[in-house]
Amino acid sequence: MKAKITQKLLNSLEPQAKHYRVFDTDQPGLFIRVQPSGHMAYMVSWARNRERSLGRVGKLTLAQARTEAARYLADAHEHGEPLAVTQGQRGATTPTLREFISDTYLPWFKTHHKGHEKTLHTLDNNFEPIMSFRIDKITGRDLEQIRTAWLSAGNRPSTVNRKMGSISGVFSRAIEWDFLSSHPLEKIKQLKVDALAKVRYLLKDESVRLRRALDERQEQMRAERNSANEWRLQRNKSPLETLEDIVFTDHLKPMVLVSLNTGIRRGELLNLKWININFDSKTITIVGNTSKTNDTRHIPINTETFHILQCWRAQNTNSIYLFPSANGGRMEDVKSSWLNLLKRANIEHFRWHDMRHDFASRLVMAGVPLNTVRDLLGHSDIKMTLRYAHLAPDVKAAAVELI
Repeated sequence: MKAKITQKLLNSLEPQAKHYRVFDTDQPGLFIRVQPSGHMAYMVSWARNRERSLGRVGKLTLAQARTEAARYLADAHEHGEPLAVTQGQRGATTPTLREFISDTYLPWFKTHHKGHEKTLHTLDNNFEPIMSFRIDKITGRDLEQIRTAWLSAGNRPSTVNRKMGSISGVFSRAIEWDFLSSHPLEKIKQLKVDALAKVRYLLKDESVRLRRALDERQEQMRAERNSANEWRLQRNKSPLETLEDIVFTDHLKPMVLVSLNTGIRRGELLNLKWININFDSKTITIVGNTSKTNDTRHIPINTETFHILQCWRAQNTNSIYLFPSANGGRMEDVKSSWLNLLKRANIEHFRWHDMRHDFASRLVMAGVPLNTVRDLLGHSDIKMTLRYAHLAPDVKAAAVELI
């Protein structure tokens, strides 16, 4: 498409299924590239298959883009290639890493990926030393120094690899959108990680202590409510709702027990709505757009979970969510109550996510095939499930006895 590029034209451009270009009739070689994500960049072309991004529309003015394009073309005419290319220069319009992430990368990432808050948190809290650098000036050495600092601070190799994966995605998009010509991480290999490392699950006595702590916590809440009501009655105040006649004093016990019995991810649990629970077929449906892998899966409900959900449903009829927040919306976190529960149960180094490992570990130790465990967990790759294989020693022993 050819047209005179004006601000009115820029405001009218809309993203399409595929990227497209608008060539300026006033300044030869200048064109706009519009990505499906909505990202628009000023580009300049000086020969067949020879082009370069000048900057993002909005960060660079149209007048600046025309001036830059004219300089590129003049250099190409005199030297055969623009000096900005032969000398590795990008110009003052090249964004810093912070500007690129905020203005270009995150708008695209939020549209195409879940959990953008977690990724942004990782970028914000781990790459501050290079955030003010222009993205074309960041080197592999800069990133290696950051990685070394993490390892020196005690970060595990798997944690370091995940952090580097976050910034690697940023640079990959920068190359795709012509902000960079090479990837600063291309010569840095991932750290070796034991893919079958030991997983954390509850020992028998820890499981007993955790359940006992849940019961003790409920009894304490009932006692505190009774004490508060006695105080209120003595002062002619209306008593609060009693906790004596309900099965669960709050959300924590049913949430923990459902997690232990289903292996559901915390985010999936918080997203669950009552419409996802089928009491007739005794299944929980994890809808694709709320799951980590985008795949819908159905988790069978065992007897304990069925009873828990029935009792919890009888107490909660005013929200569409299984575990609503105080205002009836989606609950965001249970960190404080969870940590206090672990302290009460005297259990250390056990995360909420480890209940998922506990679920899988108990299945494998009970002789359930790994592929079935994989389906229940919603793993997209059997490699993720193989970490539990060592918990089924009898299977391996029986296999070698066949020889």
